[in-house]
Amino acid sequence: MNPAINILYFARVAELTGRRAEPWPLQGATITGHALLDSLERRYPQLAPATRLKLAVNQTHAKPGVTIRAGDEVAVFEPVTGG
Repeated sequence: MNPAINILYFARVAELTGRRAEPWPLQGATITGHALLDSLERRYPQLAPATRLKLAVNQTHAKPGVTIRAGDEVAVFEPVTGG
């Protein structure tokens, strides 16, 4: 079985991708948050610039430099502002 992560899309990101979730195959056992965001932008150009998006790995907010491992659940969402 090829290594993969499960990506969950929320709010506007789900609208732009047309999906709520999808499995994401990995080339190796890990990927960084930066590399994942770059890959997402290539697959879904409408997300550009993807660097503005936020990640949560296994339900914990994460910085883009995070190492994501096969089997992880990754939520992708836009920054939220209060007011």
